[in-house]
Amino acid sequence: MSQASRSALLDCTKGLACAAIVWHHLAFYGPMSDVARAEIPELIDWLYEYARMAVQIFLVLGGYLAAASLAPQGQARFDAPWLRIGRRFVRLIVPYAVALVVVMLVSEVVRPWFDHESISAEPDLWQLITHALLLQGIAGEESLSAGVWYVSIDFQLFALTVLLLVLARGLSHRPAAWPPGWTLSQLLVVLLAAASLLGFNRDADWDDWALYFFGAYGLGMMACWAVQAPKRAAAWAWSLLMVGLVMLALALQWRDRIALAGATALALVAAMRSPSLAQWQGWRPLGRLGQISYSVFLVHFAVCLLMNAVVHYFWPDSVVAALWGMPIAFVLSIAAGYGLYERVERPVSTWQVALRWQAGLVGAGMLAAAVAALH
Repeated sequence: MSQASRSALLDCTKGLACAAIVWHHLAFYGPMSDVARAEIPELIDWLYEYARMAVQIFLVLGGYLAAASLAPQGQARFDAPWLRIGRRFVRLIVPYAVALVVVMLVSEVVRPWFDHESISAEPDLWQLITHALLLQGIAGEESLSAGVWYVSIDFQLFALTVLLLVLARGLSHRPAAWPPGWTLSQLLVVLLAAASLLGFNRDADWDDWALYFFGAYGLGMMACWAVQAPKRAAAWAWSLLMVGLVMLALALQWRDRIALAGATALALVAAMRSPSLAQWQGWRPLGRLGQISYSVFLVHFAVCLLMNAVVHYFWPDSVVAALWGMPIAFVLSIAAGYGLYERVERPVSTWQVALRWQAGLVGAGMLAAAVAALH
């Protein structure tokens, strides 16, 4: 694999961000965190409020890797854009559908003896269909699991980027025409990222759409082009452009998430242009977590839900049980994510496999709703 697609530094960064997201959800969804808060209130509050911002790191890394794969020199280097988009959909949807089936099964198992707001209501057919098509947020449907909104946004961002690059290639075949040293693809990415940072991202009504998040994603793409730049002056120019965009965005409205996205993008440029850091071998367990982070992200909510239910049922007011239960849930989430990665995400999936799991997701949801109705 290329350095961009399999860098120990990037894997370790994804591993840290993945751990932060899991711990955020452990703090956000009780009741273990509610009980543990009596002993460690500052830590629980910090995880609740700030660990969720690790999503911005994933957005920046997503843009970086998309640019490295699709247009490392600023121009699309792929054919068959719809095939690219389709492959991305299949890669995302198969482990996603499996994880949602697991979440629904766990929810039905614990529902009779664990009455908590973190358990979703029995899904209806339309809700299941929108989830299978990654349209639940746009359709205004309640999510069946924590964080599944991000899968939809990731797919939207990738598809938008592919189409933007294809549009630019169709409009111009001169690599350095827009302005000197830039491609039209790069200009369009910068303009769309600016529109997101200065406009769309300031309006929460857009948060089900890629345009809301394209600022962070676009910063990741710019970071990739800064890293790939053959001359130091060009890398500095990209870095200063990112600084200018982020500072202007924050001057209009301060947003911690945008500050973190900008800092992440600039840190990527500095690290990946440093030979010693770019070739750093990392800490293997953390890098491995980064490699399986998507599967961990998908399945951890089911594990945390089950652990919360068990601890609450047997030791509802025990601080010790809560303090042990949260790290155990974290470790089990990684183990479940590893299993999902090895069994489902890692094997190459096809449209036939994706369609079967989409149908399985809808069928499992309807069966769970029917069983619940009988009770």
